[in-house]
Amino acid sequence: MVRRRRICARSVLKCSSGLACVAGLAWAASSASAAPATKSPHRFGHHPALASAKNVPAKGMPSAVRRHPDHVEAKTSEDVTVQVSRHAREGGGGMMRVETAPHNVQTISKAYINMQSPTSTVLDLVKLSPSLNAVSPDSSGMQGGAIEIRSLTDLDMGLMLNGAPTTNANYLNETAMSEDVESVTVTPGSSSVDLPTTSAAAGVMDERTHTPEAKAGGMMDFSYGTNNLSREFIRLESGEIGNTGVSSYLSYGHSHARSWMGAGSNDMHHIDYGLQKNWDNGSQNNLFLSWNYEDFTIDNYPTASEFYDYKHTGNGYGRSADPKNGNYWRNNIDHWNQIFLSAPQHIVISRRVTFDLNPYFNLGRGWDGADGGTAAAGEYVNYQGNPVAAGSQLTSYYQQNADTIVGVTAKVGVDIDRHNHFFVGYWYENNDSVFSLPTSLTMANGANPSPNAQAYRLFTVGANGSLLPANTTIDGGYEIHSLFIGDTAKYLNNKLVVDAGFKYAMTNYWEKTSFNTGSGGSSGKSRLSENSTAPLPHLSIAYRFNDHHQIYVNAEGDFRQPDPTSLVGNSTGQLQKNQYSIKEEIGYRYNGPIIIADLSFFNYAITNRLLTTYIGANETGLINAGNQTARGFDLQFSTHPWHHWAPFFGFEYLDAHMDSNVPYSYENAAGQTVNTYMHTKGKQAVMAPKVSASFNLAYDDSHFFGNVGIKYISSQSVTMVGDERMPGFVSDSIAIGYHFRPFGFVKSPTFRLNFNNITGSIERTMPKGIATNLYPTMLLNGTMSSAGTGAQFYVMPRFNMTGTISTSF
Repeated sequence: MVRRRRICARSVLKCSSGLACVAGLAWAASSASAAPATKSPHRFGHHPALASAKNVPAKGMPSAVRRHPDHVEAKTSEDVTVQVSRHAREGGGGMMRVETAPHNVQTISKAYINMQSPTSTVLDLVKLSPSLNAVSPDSSGMQGGAIEIRSLTDLDMGLMLNGAPTTNANYLNETAMSEDVESVTVTPGSSSVDLPTTSAAAGVMDERTHTPEAKAGGMMDFSYGTNNLSREFIRLESGEIGNTGVSSYLSYGHSHARSWMGAGSNDMHHIDYGLQKNWDNGSQNNLFLSWNYEDFTIDNYPTASEFYDYKHTGNGYGRSADPKNGNYWRNNIDHWNQIFLSAPQHIVISRRVTFDLNPYFNLGRGWDGADGGTAAAGEYVNYQGNPVAAGSQLTSYYQQNADTIVGVTAKVGVDIDRHNHFFVGYWYENNDSVFSLPTSLTMANGANPSPNAQAYRLFTVGANGSLLPANTTIDGGYEIHSLFIGDTAKYLNNKLVVDAGFKYAMTNYWEKTSFNTGSGGSSGKSRLSENSTAPLPHLSIAYRFNDHHQIYVNAEGDFRQPDPTSLVGNSTGQLQKNQYSIKEEIGYRYNGPIIIADLSFFNYAITNRLLTTYIGANETGLINAGNQTARGFDLQFSTHPWHHWAPFFGFEYLDAHMDSNVPYSYENAAGQTVNTYMHTKGKQAVMAPKVSASFNLAYDDSHFFGNVGIKYISSQSVTMVGDERMPGFVSDSIAIGYHFRPFGFVKSPTFRLNFNNITGSIERTMPKGIATNLYPTMLLNGTMSSAGTGAQFYVMPRFNMTGTISTSF
């Protein structure tokens, strides 16, 4: 950040020698810069009146002034440039930042991001945050992952990019490359009423992307690592185009790697584009566009027994290299295209009135293939009507025809007086997911063809002899209309800040299903539609005693609707109920010259908890799991750099338990359906480890840099009745690097090494999807349930290393 201040001749004549030296050094530094002057509202030029009066003696002073060697006489007004580091507010090597918001904030900034491998996903970047257990299934950055946060998941979070909603964490890596991510901010348990999200019981994670540079140039890097990883990236900066205030960048990245578990390979291409226009009155127009294309091998997620078999014997649970095996990796490929667009516009209408408009668009298309078993005699025919031979290998698909999110937020802000900033706005979103479940013949080489390839498509014969595709198509989605209003009031010289807001969301859900089943070719359609409304109040209060001490309280209501791809009618023919949460938080914050600390206590009351089950082949289901309570506290502690060292420590204690018994249905010996309940009330909530702790120690002397990160997650329950648990684990990482001196057009030559899982631990890190039970359990009606399947798990990738060379130019 650069600040300039105009100093008149009289002031300079009265300066002390020390100030004159500072001014001289700053002037020299400014002169050495090759940056041209720009039309910035913070730049002050020479005033004509002062220029014309440069030889007029000051009042009360002789016309001849004796020149003292320690004094500097200005001929005109001068520009003094004071350089302020953008990292001055950061601590812990970019793991924490000085904050004043009236709620818990956990921010990862560029200082930390720049030390990590370019293959890092957003989940890798936030994994040391105290509130999160964030995991990724691979080490190449080409797959997403999942989040546990305060007994909730990423599906309970508002996942944002530049203030616009993105996809879920499983595909979050596809929206922006790590080099183009400027910061990641997590606000656990809180969200602003003007954000386009309702599913924010667990809070918000907001990525902010790179701001286009004012000067033309760019940067590039190349990475190589274990599992045959190779990655290339380049970003080109246009600089300011003429004197228009417009600047932009375009970046491209490519990654290729082998699967770390079993056979298979992954490949990804990615483009980011950013544009910004600055106006003299403070208005700003922004645009961010990204495109991602990838083919990756769909992982197997092991059960507990499969995991222990791997851990104790080395027998892997990954994909097969045998083309004759249904588990062959080429028959289990995810082929995906993703486009994301956000265009936030900030318009200053007058000194007191502003208008913000943020349209966004998100489109995902592709398919996942999986082993479909073998064909039975007479079950299918091909597109020519010829019977498919019994025993033919089949491929089943999840084909995403279009997963579309279109929306916009519009907000008017008014400074009513010097104490109150009032805003009112409207949010609209249409979320539509159209997907199919076709079946095709597997190719002769064992690979899955495109589900649209005519030669491999399967059909059934209808009653009139027509060919019906062996397919089910589902169109599920929702449309939101939401009004919000709020006010930020500041009193007592801005020491007391009160944020009050209210959002009212009106949602229409739909599901339309068409299907063809059986060798007889029977077909059918089903459709359901529902509406819901939800009041979402927000209140935050913060009081700052002085520059160092602050207390805050926050209370909110949030709801989560079922995911569009899970809008499948349950046994009652109704959609799953909306989840609703009431949250309270109270905290204390210390922002000192050396130490930054934040302690917050939280309490959640959750009704109709929505939980995800894993079906397989990247498909999930959704169930209502009754009510839940969660409470605990978060602690963050870090220091500003001290002799180039900056430590960070994070800790969370969480007590979460189920408040109700979960419904359970079974068929008795007489063939009748019996409805009862499982004993879940009072059990520890699933995916809710009681303790998590993280530590990061960073070093940076402008040449050598590096950090060491360690995260501990305690044991957790992974079934609702609590009969299966996952033990605690420790993850670790190391980064070391060196900044070389610039030469020629190479401005920042850098080499760095990143190591993950340096101890080679074989650990489960999170359940892929929960289950009701693993073993037979006593039901409320006194009978025993059948045995369950238990959970499937993410597993920590084995030791891996990435080396990267990079530079700006």
